[in-house]
Amino acid sequence: MRIIAIILIATITLLLMWGVWRQPASLTPDPDLQLRAIERAAAGPGPYLVGVQPWLEPGHYHSAAALHERLAGYLDEIRDEIDAEPGSIIVFPEHVGTWLVAAGAPRPAFTADTTAAAMGTLVAANPLRFAAAWLGSDEADRMAAAIFRMRADAMARDYQAVFSALAAEYRVTIAAGSIVLSEPRVENGVLIAGDGPLYNTAALFHPDGSINPQLVRKSHPIPSETPFTTAWPAENLPVFETPSGRLAVLICADSWHPDLYASVRARDADIIAVPAYLQPSGVWNQPWGGYTTGWPDDADRADAGRLTEGEAWQRHALAGRLASGGADFGMTAYLRGRLWEMGSDGTNIAIAGETLFVSDGLDGAALTLLPLGPAGE
Repeated sequence: MRIIAIILIATITLLLMWGVWRQPASLTPDPDLQLRAIERAAAGPGPYLVGVQPWLEPGHYHSAAALHERLAGYLDEIRDEIDAEPGSIIVFPEHVGTWLVAAGAPRPAFTADTTAAAMGTLVAANPLRFAAAWLGSDEADRMAAAIFRMRADAMARDYQAVFSALAAEYRVTIAAGSIVLSEPRVENGVLIAGDGPLYNTAALFHPDGSINPQLVRKSHPIPSETPFTTAWPAENLPVFETPSGRLAVLICADSWHPDLYASVRARDADIIAVPAYLQPSGVWNQPWGGYTTGWPDDADRADAGRLTEGEAWQRHALAGRLASGGADFGMTAYLRGRLWEMGSDGTNIAIAGETLFVSDGLDGAALTLLPLGPAGE
């Protein structure tokens, strides 16, 4: 009996210690926005197409409130401009919502050196939910798939809370970067994660804070995504009505492929937004290695190694393909920062007809404003 009592006491003690350890982190991230530039891509009146290149670190994802505060800090910097010119469209980068997967995790998830260690902490804090998600996943990267499925409901809720509040507070249309969710859909104005495949997904939020019922899903996942995300047919790309024109959203690598521009042209879009995320750090000025998502017939294979990564983005992605989609304006916005061991690179690119603007904000955050002219013109 004494041995049983000792085992019982030890078990209870360990469970209590685990319960304390797994409490959500309460962090105060560095408030420095790392803002290096606020730039106008061209002369002219608003409303504006705004590329937000934020600087984000793990602590900014410890809660939805923390991410909202961080992103609101950037919009505060241009509030006078967007208040004076109603109808502006804000473009946030790819995967800006994906790292909400860590929201509510214990402190070690945010002090870890690697994403693997951070996600291991998340799993240790939720072993039963992870086990259920693992059993329901059959992707090549089963671990990643199970983690995203385990957190999908909370991620969808937090993502909508962050960007709905930003859209309503600043009275702007928001192309809300992207987030990885399982079989996402919008029901009665609420973003919901389902039980099916995982998609790299982007949502649009209107100036009243409502979410558009149509969602964008990535059609050309890159090699690091294909083990756990599913491609979406390019012909299903939606185009959104906004106060400043018809808007298409192409998620990162999709902006390199002509099938997406054919869909954009068929739907008469005026504006194209590209949420992007580029790794590793320093790659922008390195030789471009070529397409990792399949070479389109219209891309010169000799450009691999001949162009830098940055030059390739300007030739083979949105800057070089805007006209083929029949649109007049375009903006590519990159995610920057230090998210665990992952680096980042890239700088905002704005296009208005024949005019190309490449931001100087390479080593931090940047805000780029591209005038769209009076709403309705």
